[in-house]
Amino acid sequence: MNKQTKKLTLDDIGALAGVSRATVSRVINDYPHITPEVRERVQKVIVETGYKPNKIAQSLASNRSGIIGLVIPHAVQTILTNPYFLHLINGITQTTNACGLNLSLFLFHSMNEEVQMARSLFYTNLIDGLIITADRKENPFVKQVIQHDIPFVFVGRPQIKVPISYVNVANVMGAYLAAEHLINLGRRRLAIIMCDHNTAGDDRYKGFRQALDDYHIEIDPQRIVRGDFSLESGYVAMQQLFPTVPDAVFAASDMMALGAQRAIRQAGLIIPDDIALVGFDDLPQSALAEPPLTTIRQPIEDLGIEAVNLLNEMLCQKIGLPRQIILPVELVLRAS
Repeated sequence: MNKQTKKLTLDDIGALAGVSRATVSRVINDYPHITPEVRERVQKVIVETGYKPNKIAQSLASNRSGIIGLVIPHAVQTILTNPYFLHLINGITQTTNACGLNLSLFLFHSMNEEVQMARSLFYTNLIDGLIITADRKENPFVKQVIQHDIPFVFVGRPQIKVPISYVNVANVMGAYLAAEHLINLGRRRLAIIMCDHNTAGDDRYKGFRQALDDYHIEIDPQRIVRGDFSLESGYVAMQQLFPTVPDAVFAASDMMALGAQRAIRQAGLIIPDDIALVGFDDLPQSALAEPPLTTIRQPIEDLGIEAVNLLNEMLCQKIGLPRQIILPVELVLRAS
């Protein structure tokens, strides 16, 4: 039976279902304009015979490979040390598997590697579409994707001023909630460890400043320091803040907040008695920190899920104009 099943062709399935080879192909590739009765008859024969479509022939016929690419414009080392990306990739892979898509992950050690990959990618039919993380503001790769008319979805708000489909979280609102919480604790010497590498960092700084303005609180410019979303940068930034004697710090990512927490502990200060601290992400490490980190929870895995679903709709031509999906965030109260 197994040998016979492997030898079945579209013609065989068509003969058993009483339809043409072309009709079988249309049913397998989920083409519209097939009557429900015919679709059901063909699908019944496929189930009964255990027929498995030839994936290579299928991709040639449909001009689709069934592969989508994930591009993260970061050095590989950064991705492997930042849990945010692991959770994002988990959400993406869950959904590609459920949709019957294959995922190709593009990681780089240098800008030169990224340029070389782009050249080979744009002039082959290796992938049907791309998911690109908005990890830096200036990204020539995106302009090339647009020029070559490759379907793609951003994770994060793109800086480029053209209509683009993207999935993002309410970064401005999240940072506003963080600052408002610190203000409601009675803190007035607020500081921020920001990151201006991408639009997420910009939006979080905007939300933080908006809350201070609404509550008529001045901020010392020396209490505005920069990091790069890494643990180490948060540690260094907190050391820069000590001379300004802040009583509250908002770090624009949990990794920076955890680095700041280590610096605070080493300085012999207590959270939240001496310095209240709030992060952004709600990574698992935040709940396990000592003390547990108050933070803004963003649904990282859901970003990946929504990005795949949105790209899949584009590939199936179920949507026309670019769409933007903004996921909610929430304040998670712990030590501070």
